[in-house]
Amino acid sequence: MKVWVDLTNAPHVRFFKNIIEHFQNTDDELIVTGREYGDIHSIMNSYGFEFISVGKHGITLEQKLQESTNRSYELAKIMSKEKPDIALSKHSIELPRVSFGLNIPSLYVLDNEHALAANKLTLPLVDRIIMPKAIDMWSLIKLGANPNKIISYNGTSEVMHFKNFEVNNNIFKDLNLDLKKEKTILMRPEPSLASYLNTDCRKSVLTPVVEILEKCANILVIPRFKEQGKIFEGYDNVINLEPPIDTSSLIKKCNLMIGAGGTMNREAAVLGTPVISCYPGETLAVDQYYVNNGLMHRSNDVDEIINMAFSLMNNNQNIKHLNHDDLFNLILDNVYDMVK
Repeated sequence: MKVWVDLTNAPHVRFFKNIIEHFQNTDDELIVTGREYGDIHSIMNSYGFEFISVGKHGITLEQKLQESTNRSYELAKIMSKEKPDIALSKHSIELPRVSFGLNIPSLYVLDNEHALAANKLTLPLVDRIIMPKAIDMWSLIKLGANPNKIISYNGTSEVMHFKNFEVNNNIFKDLNLDLKKEKTILMRPEPSLASYLNTDCRKSVLTPVVEILEKCANILVIPRFKEQGKIFEGYDNVINLEPPIDTSSLIKKCNLMIGAGGTMNREAAVLGTPVISCYPGETLAVDQYYVNNGLMHRSNDVDEIINMAFSLMNNNQNIKHLNHDDLFNLILDNVYDMVK
C-alpha cells in the first residue's frame, strides 16, 4: 500500500506524527508533502521526516487562489506518477481536489466548522470525513458533506498530539529562559493570516493583556510569523520563542495558557494546564466542548481576562480528565478498510 499524507499547517505535523511513524515502520510506502508555511518544514525536520515541499501560503485572496491553484497543479503532477492508494489530510484544500481528480480514495480529518471556504472546496470531494462529535453534522452537510461519509468520535484532534508524550521538566532550562517572576504564562497570538479570520496582522488582541500581566508574570510568546513577533518586542518580561519547540512540555510547565488561536488552547485543556481562550472569531464547537467541561475559559473582554488570569494562576484546581476515543486507531482502521 502506498500512502500519501499532505500537511498544510504546523499543528498538522504533530497530528500526523504517529501516523507517519507507523507507516515508516511497516512494509507500506509513504509519501509526505508539505507546503512552505509557518513552522511546517522546521517541525518536520526536527522529527527527521522526509518530505516533498510543494507550494506556499498566500496572504491576499488573490494570492491564496493563485498559490492553491499552483499547488494543486504541482501535486497533481507528482501524484500522477506516484499513484498512491490512499490520501490523508487535515484541512488541506489541495489534497481532496487532487485525489478526487485522480480517483485516489481520500480520508479527511476536520475540526473547524467555521472554515467555510475550505470546507466548501473540500467536503463534497472526499471519501470519508473524521470529525469530533462536538461538531454539528448539519453544519457540514450544508457545505456539501455526505452524511454517510462522516465518522464521529469523542474528543478533539489534539489528543493525537500526546500519544507516547513524556513531559520534559527541564524545558525552561533547555530554552535558556531568564525568568524573573514566580509565575509564567504562555501566549499564542491569533492566526491573522488565515482565510477564516479577518484580522490585522500588524496588531494582536493579546497586546493589552500583555501590557498588564507582564508586570507580574513572565510572558512567553510563540508568534506565528516573524512580523507578528515584533508586536511583542520591548516589554521587560516578555520573551518571543522561535520554533521548533517542545510546546507540549512548555504548556505543561507554565502556570497558565492564554491563546488567541485554537490548537494550543485545546492542547492545554488536554494536558490540564489552566487556559483562557480570547480567539477573536466565532467560538468553534471543539473549543466549546472544553468550555462546557470546565477545562477552558473564554472571553474577549480584557478586564475579564486579567481577572481570570490572576484567579487561575493562584488557585490550585482539580483537573478533570475526559474519556476520549482512540483517534489514532480510528484513522488507521479506516485507512486499511478503504484500501481492502
